[in-house]
Amino acid sequence: MRSGARLSALVPHPIDAVPAALAGGLVAIGNFDGLHAGHRALLELARAEATRRGVPASALTFEPHPRTIFRPAEPVFRLTPLPAKARLLKALALDGLIVADFTRAFAALSAPAFIDEVLIGRLGLAAAVVGFDFRFGKGREGTAQLLAAAGARKGFDVTIVEPVCAVDGAPVSSSAIRDDLAKGDIAAANARLGYRWFVVGEVIPGERRGRELGYPTANIRLGPDCRLRHGVYSVRLQRADGTIVDGVASYGRRPTFDDGPPLLEVFLFDFAGDLYGETVVVSFVGWIRPELKFDSVAALVAAIGRDVEVARGQLADAGEDSALDKALAAIA
Repeated sequence: MRSGARLSALVPHPIDAVPAALAGGLVAIGNFDGLHAGHRALLELARAEATRRGVPASALTFEPHPRTIFRPAEPVFRLTPLPAKARLLKALALDGLIVADFTRAFAALSAPAFIDEVLIGRLGLAAAVVGFDFRFGKGREGTAQLLAAAGARKGFDVTIVEPVCAVDGAPVSSSAIRDDLAKGDIAAANARLGYRWFVVGEVIPGERRGRELGYPTANIRLGPDCRLRHGVYSVRLQRADGTIVDGVASYGRRPTFDDGPPLLEVFLFDFAGDLYGETVVVSFVGWIRPELKFDSVAALVAAIGRDVEVARGQLADAGEDSALDKALAAIA
């Protein structure tokens, strides 16, 4: 177990209630789902430029994801829902998180109206940083280049950040990371992210089957959009006080028992305590096996025992945390 000094995650501020301390600053604009290497290049540039100007650096993002509004039957698998995003942005040393409520009415704003009413009228921005593929306004009519031209006329600077490529030469993308997680390829997802993918959730009561089997679990309900492959993973759980405990987790429908709604069930090593009602962070370290239906409870218990040993080995061999993992560990 490890613990340390605690920092608070950023507080998400609605775009209609931006604190005075964030007004007139530099704004990085985007969905930033995953906060992968490409996003971080943009945000690090924003933070450096804000420091040079002596103004606050904020991220403007949109909730829910626009595709979820226009294609509700196909919601986006969110890599970093708002609580996770608030932790990551704090770890990246940004000053503020501003959230636009993405509705059909908001989506209907023209590109000029978005600039005049939102960026200038509500944020009073001094400068903006956007990705090369940033689009905005009704029908995605606005481009990064259009924003830069408008800024030159209206008195704010715009920096456009080019794509960041992975080792294979392909641009790092949230879509690729979603695909990795859907396949259970935690190693690939974490490599693209530059930190261990994690979820934030409240521990809820379960059926207490794990306790009866000798492996009590902390149960967490993930979002309905989660497309993580059902299976068993080595994980680390972080409590609000900073304590970190190693464990093994199963995500799935429990086919040996009820084949119910997907649930994340975490068995913690060398831990005794009550986590009910506590909001925890679970970081994924390695893939162990797919979810299976066993012929008997005894066979399931034997498999869990093997999973525990594999997880202990993966966690022992995980190596040193990345700089961002270390920064995240300090966030409450």
